[in-house]
Amino acid sequence: MALHNTWVVLMLVLSLRGQVQTGKIFGGRPAVPHSRPYMVLLELKTFQGTTIYCDGFLISDQFVVTAAHCQARIYNVYVGLHKFKNDQTTKAIQVCQAIPHEDFNEKTISNDLMLLQLSEKVNVTEHVRPINLASRGDHLPQRCIVSGWGFSEENPNEMASELREVNVTLVNHTLPADRHVYSSLGESGPSNGDSGGPLVCDGEVAYGVVSGGTKYFKLYTKIPDYLGWILGHMRKK
Repeated sequence: MALHNTWVVLMLVLSLRGQVQTGKIFGGRPAVPHSRPYMVLLELKTFQGTTIYCDGFLISDQFVVTAAHCQARIYNVYVGLHKFKNDQTTKAIQVCQAIPHEDFNEKTISNDLMLLQLSEKVNVTEHVRPINLASRGDHLPQRCIVSGWGFSEENPNEMASELREVNVTLVNHTLPADRHVYSSLGESGPSNGDSGGPLVCDGEVAYGVVSGGTKYFKLYTKIPDYLGWILGHMRKK
């Protein structure tokens, strides 16, 4: 595939419409327990009355970043989690305010970013710790990892029983700058999004938010481009 073929890339972007789902890490491996202390599992009660799941990540003791397409009527937030099932050690934290980006577009999945303010501060421990946000957007980060509890190729019909992770390689592309996204190619990774989880690169720094994609093309909302928006809303609270 020609990475710099504008028409191919534009067709892939157009195919993202309606493709976003929660979960699904393919080609990954189980994470070392509690090695990703910033990871958050979101149990969502939708406006239609169903229950779905997204991922998120702590950026302070009271704020979580996730994807705007994970908006819901009720949010149950779980921190310090490794196993998805039968974990009695963590309790749900409620959300007192959900702040989706005001320019989020459901059709194009652009500006796919949301800030959640927790109703109580979490206790920062070895297993529960915020992650730093990237401030530089002028280079393509390397050595990136995506984590989540989404579906896997071994069990494609239900959430993974424990946190999984997968390495992804970001590519240069010809997407318009106003899309504000990173992208990766290949089946390995968050197929159609492990929605809301962090794209962690260059050590332990969150560069992106898993947004959506197709089988071979994944998109991540570019955190450096929204850092002012995130910090501005945090300062208001």
